[in-house]
Amino acid sequence: MISTQDWADTRRLWDYHQMGHAPKPCSVAIGLGSHDLGVADAAVDLYQRGMTPLLVFTGATSPTTRDRMPRGEAVHYRERALELGVPSSAVIVEPRARNTGENIRFSRQLLEEADVDVSSVLLISKPYEERRAYATARKLWPEVEIVSASSPMTLDEYVDSIGDARLVIDMLVGALQRLSVYPQQGFMISQHIPDDVNEAYERLCRRGFTSRLLPDAPSQARSQTRR
Repeated sequence: MISTQDWADTRRLWDYHQMGHAPKPCSVAIGLGSHDLGVADAAVDLYQRGMTPLLVFTGATSPTTRDRMPRGEAVHYRERALELGVPSSAVIVEPRARNTGENIRFSRQLLEEADVDVSSVLLISKPYEERRAYATARKLWPEVEIVSASSPMTLDEYVDSIGDARLVIDMLVGALQRLSVYPQQGFMISQHIPDDVNEAYERLCRRGFTSRLLPDAPSQARSQTRR
């Protein structure tokens, strides 16, 4: 049973994970691979709105995408973009990355090799991964402007699209833990986690929404200072 308090706490995490950036024209858009083809759809929408001249899709496969995207996440994203009318000349595929850090590093390397001048990036992820993607990119590519983007969805709409409310809550809880743990490991910049978000996270952990927590890492989120 998911209680009224559980849902209220989940909404606090959902709102925090989204950066609230307004889309703006950027040198390139980078779509981060995942199980969610909505990332490709969001990238195509931004391209068609004139926000970027070039799309990079990055991602290999993972245990959660191997069956659904056997040719690799980035390849399936590219196929989706072409189906929606994006010319092949406007799409680059990076097929090796297996985590967010590799998404950023390998995409950057690919663009440098292609002689693409990059001063700003539309970084497209799942809605609840915006802040994690932003923090990772700021750490690994600090000289460019990062604008976070995702499909414009409410929490209810996202839950409906996944079809498993408990899984969605678990994913939001796991993403929050990573925002606390990964800066200490050098994977991303630190960001302030407000007290009410910490408290919501801790209540959800106590309620058992823990399947996506990192093993052998503190389950308690800690407030971080933005740097």
